[in-house]
Amino acid sequence: MYAAVTLFVLMCLTATTHADPHHHQPCHSPNMTGFMTVLALKGEVKGYGAFTYDSMGKKLRFRSNESHPTNTSLGLDLLMFFEEGIFYEIDSKNQSCEKKALQCTQHPLDIPDDATFMATVYHGSPSIEGEGLKTSVWTGSTTDSKGHYSMTVTMGCLPVCTFYFHDTSSFFVSLTEVETEIKDPDLLVVPSFCVGQPLEETPEGTVHSFMNEFM
Repeated sequence: MYAAVTLFVLMCLTATTHADPHHHQPCHSPNMTGFMTVLALKGEVKGYGAFTYDSMGKKLRFRSNESHPTNTSLGLDLLMFFEEGIFYEIDSKNQSCEKKALQCTQHPLDIPDDATFMATVYHGSPSIEGEGLKTSVWTGSTTDSKGHYSMTVTMGCLPVCTFYFHDTSSFFVSLTEVETEIKDPDLLVVPSFCVGQPLEETPEGTVHSFMNEFM
């Protein structure tokens, strides 16, 4: 899997770029189900697993290290409610969870409203039918202003890959086998054993976000 991810990183870096004179506004991703890989740029696979994303409700479930467990991948089960500013770390095996405040709502499944359009990019060949993928590249600063991101999405606003460059660590996130539907809505519902769980206090200086779970 690492070799495949590395190849995908190189594909993102070496794609043909074309200037686009038209003004662009950030789009918003549809509902999605698929697989996500989080790779530290130094080569460590930080997470690989299935995700379910509710675009309208701004909810995300990500379960890593289940389908293809690796020694370096973190075992995470996260249920995030970006609108409410809370998330759950779930342990289904032990029927337990932790409820925490979500200070940063930035994540790799949607283009931030303040993102800047950079270019239109063709992966593969733009002149051979069925052999190219036209995408747009968006950039901006991370919410804490300590880093930057570069997000590549299809013309239908499906995220393909995102780079996060932070002062302490950098990540590459890729999405594969994406379908524009929520296959199992129950994954976005708080498990019964988590209902009524008190909100944990956030230690001073700690910032909880989706990407911070991999740092």
